[in-house]
Amino acid sequence: MTLLAAAGPAAADEPRPGILLLAHGGSAKWNDSVRALAAKVDLQQPTEVAFGMASRPAIQSAVDRLVERGASAIVAVPLFVSSHSSVISSTEYLLGLRSEAPADLAVFARMNGHGLAEAGHHEAGEADNAKPIQSAVPIRIAPALGHHTVVSDILLTRATAISHDPSEEALVLVAHGPVPEEDNRAWLADMAVVAGRIRENMPFASVDWLTVRDDAPAPIRDAATAELRAVVQRRTAEGRRLLVVPLVISFGGIEAGIRKRLEGLGYTMAEQGLMPDDRLAGWVLEMAAAAIVRPTQ
Repeated sequence: MTLLAAAGPAAADEPRPGILLLAHGGSAKWNDSVRALAAKVDLQQPTEVAFGMASRPAIQSAVDRLVERGASAIVAVPLFVSSHSSVISSTEYLLGLRSEAPADLAVFARMNGHGLAEAGHHEAGEADNAKPIQSAVPIRIAPALGHHTVVSDILLTRATAISHDPSEEALVLVAHGPVPEEDNRAWLADMAVVAGRIRENMPFASVDWLTVRDDAPAPIRDAATAELRAVVQRRTAEGRRLLVVPLVISFGGIEAGIRKRLEGLGYTMAEQGLMPDDRLAGWVLEMAAAAIVRPTQ
């Protein structure tokens, strides 16, 4: 059995793998778009959302809800740009899929224990939030978006919406990016695949891809900003109309940072990130089905 229902809802006595949709969370509009996506997926498979950055309370609550709904197994699907992230590795540990806790889990535990700290349970809250969750059913995790075709398909739609003449335009894909150099190289490698597919389907004069690495130390951030501005200036000097398409899940802050970095330069930016887009529902179901068929070890 896969998570893709062949015809209608499962019978009452048929095992039903559930989907744990992991999302960063943000503004009310951002969160509502994630809930709307989950609702579409839920028509096929039981689906619950856990918002936050490796938030044990949110993950445990969503897992409990899926078990209560009769899920015989659970697949966590990260609605994140990349799997190359301490958020993902920390989540893997919380799900019992990684033997050693990543160093950044302590940071996330402190963040998620803030409410307990205000209630006078700071140390206990942090310790609890760094422990693997409890689950009565097996759990697997699927990859994040990475270089899946749905990413290039949606970004191509965003670029098309602001394009006038691709042959005279320079497209620049911009993602948030991680702090560690090795992870950043992995992000850029995935973005290269995405950019290649876009170029194959739309004849832009050029397609560049970069990360801005907002969370990195100032020298790394400044270098990323300088690189982004240099690319835009170089393409402009070539006589190209500049199109900037942020590779983000949803607008809610990162795009504002990109605009600030590009102050004084001419460009046209896409009007939204990957969400909302109905194609993501199919991606969630596909990832969940593959993870059930080929379990993560």
